[in-house]
Amino acid sequence: MPVFDDVTVSLAVALGIGLLIGAERERRKGNGPSRSPAGIRTFAAASLSGAVSFLAGGAMLFAIVTAGTIVLTALAYFRSRSSDPGLTSEIVLVLAVLLGGLAAQKPGLAAGLAVVVTGLLAARTPLHRFARSALTETELEDALIFGGAALVVLPLLPDRSLGPYDALNPRAVGIIVVLILAISSAGHIAVRTFGARAGLAIAGFASGFVSSIATISSNGARAAGSPNMLTAAVAGAVLSNISTIIQMSALLAATSMPVLVSLALPMIGAGIVVTAYGAVFIVLALKQEGVEEMPRGRAFSLPKALGLTAVLVAIMLISAGLREAFGERGLIIGAAIAGLADTHAVAVSVASLVASGKMPPGDAVIPILAALSTNTISKVVAASTSGSRAFTVRVVSGLILLVAGAWIGAFAAGFIEL
Repeated sequence: MPVFDDVTVSLAVALGIGLLIGAERERRKGNGPSRSPAGIRTFAAASLSGAVSFLAGGAMLFAIVTAGTIVLTALAYFRSRSSDPGLTSEIVLVLAVLLGGLAAQKPGLAAGLAVVVTGLLAARTPLHRFARSALTETELEDALIFGGAALVVLPLLPDRSLGPYDALNPRAVGIIVVLILAISSAGHIAVRTFGARAGLAIAGFASGFVSSIATISSNGARAAGSPNMLTAAVAGAVLSNISTIIQMSALLAATSMPVLVSLALPMIGAGIVVTAYGAVFIVLALKQEGVEEMPRGRAFSLPKALGLTAVLVAIMLISAGLREAFGERGLIIGAAIAGLADTHAVAVSVASLVASGKMPPGDAVIPILAALSTNTISKVVAASTSGSRAFTVRVVSGLILLVAGAWIGAFAAGFIEL
């Protein structure tokens, strides 16, 4: 097989970048005197000039070539500008030179960026339609709030334990807020994309891998704001518990396979029950009429997200206080207390004890199920504080069935004796 040196690869990638972007621009170049001055040949030459200048003269020559391209592009724009004052082709031409220079250093990254740029250029019509017609003013405000919370506020929060019993980590609390906003936004996007009947169920299952509690809360808030979405919201909230079971099983498989084998019947029992219960609401949601006509409201409710976070913080403080009072008297009590905040962490910690040989696999079943049961209390709180009475009754019924299915499975496996 032929062996290519780095210079050959860089030049080939630079040429490919110019041809790829230039092919897309050529299709939109137009005809006649008003056509765009840059086409496939210009973009290919621009990208190659960026690579050649960097390889031949380093950063200084590359900077000179880039500056010259900017000047020539500006002159071409003012000479040929029409009633459409768009600058896309001109900016992308300069970007082609920069990508050519990047190809001389990191050809893989440059090629990937070229594909992204070409995709954005090709998606001109749907992107314009989305920005002008689909995206509402309130949704844009919500996007700015979410961006500020995730990119500005969250990095500034200290990442250390504070408060009573050192139970609160400001960074962790901030992550909870951002998580709730993100899950609610994902549900909003899914509803706008697939419709309320299917969108909430899909978003609920996917979001459950991140946080079933937050998913239940966001779906409850959405059902409270739009009563005609009640059935679909319940379906999404219930399906998020299936994700919890799948995720816990995957974590146990990675930590201690014997523990997963011991928990097979409880997990299967809980999974079958909650799947069947959720399927009922999926069918009802798909049969429901008049749900597709959705008001274009907000992507999330910031006050409700902060309210749920306050509730979870209270649960963390109570859990820390109980742990301080009772100490390490029993693994079951400790697991049940910790399960109020997170059941996956308990499952992994208990499975780690089995993996290290400190306890047999069978002894891990009851503590993990205790954590799963107490974690249900947090979900009940999330449902009751965010949704309507009808939503709460339906979701809580599913949660009770889930826990019952898990404990019945444990009884069938012989871990519980009457």
